[in-house]
Amino acid sequence: MYINAISSYLPEQVVTNEHFARLNGLSDQWIVERTGIRERRKAAPHENTNTMAIEAVRQGLALLPYPVQEIDLIVGATYTPYDTIVSLAHAVQHDLQIPDIPVVSVSSACSSLLNALEVVQGYFCMKKATRALVVVSDNNTAYSNDEDKVAGHLWGDGAAALFLSADRVSEGDFKIVDILTGGAATAGKAMEGVVLKPKDGGFVMPNGRDVFINAVVYMPRASRQILGRNGMTLDDVDWVLPHQANFRISKKVMEELGLPMDKLLSNIQYLGNTGCAGCAIGLDENKYRFQKGDKIVVTTFGGGYSFGAMLVEA
Repeated sequence: MYINAISSYLPEQVVTNEHFARLNGLSDQWIVERTGIRERRKAAPHENTNTMAIEAVRQGLALLPYPVQEIDLIVGATYTPYDTIVSLAHAVQHDLQIPDIPVVSVSSACSSLLNALEVVQGYFCMKKATRALVVVSDNNTAYSNDEDKVAGHLWGDGAAALFLSADRVSEGDFKIVDILTGGAATAGKAMEGVVLKPKDGGFVMPNGRDVFINAVVYMPRASRQILGRNGMTLDDVDWVLPHQANFRISKKVMEELGLPMDKLLSNIQYLGNTGCAGCAIGLDENKYRFQKGDKIVVTTFGGGYSFGAMLVEA
């Protein structure tokens, strides 16, 4: 399938590490050394997961090479819902005023982007849709505690939209060659590595080390797997876009793959961990940087544990 347009939305408010230095004594140097993060975006009081999703979609409409009313499937993805009944996908459908089409929302932590795309792949394969919209949005700061010295400084907010078709629409389309996803709930401390219980304190990360260990196993493994089953090797890869959880994790993924750092795409330094939106935002940020024929590996790992990889050709 093909990506016809990509767009994203970031809240205006920038939260620097100075905020956490004042709040709980974590220095800028300490945070940067351990996470790579210098600043992150925070949704305004009037914003939420649904409003950011809508804004991300609106940003992409001018880029769309066909009438928006041709969209016949909307899939939303988030693990920080504003409303568990009126999902972000329904909010987007209402804003676009496209009636009576399949509207689905999925959640598998920070891997949700790839699960959402895989749902679209299934609809396309079954001939149940031909034009789709995937929208990913996470309002992490609504659930995070800035005073938490373990994880409070990690989170940022943002959203992105990918407009997709079963067949190529224009020469500028990016081809999604393949997607794989998986659950790793049997690995390590998957059930407690990082959790979000809205009625029980929000984000908690009691086993960050275990998350790190498994992330740097599963993301390289999934990357190799998707290349192998498509007859490619790491030498064919032009760019790697891993889940934006921690810059040290991204560096370790590149080391495990034996690829140079100049092939790494990263936005965690100035956006923080934007959840399942992070990789999609990264694709949007770099879409004009990619050369025709470039091979991009997107790989994810999330709480639960979940993992995945996607092979994209520019």
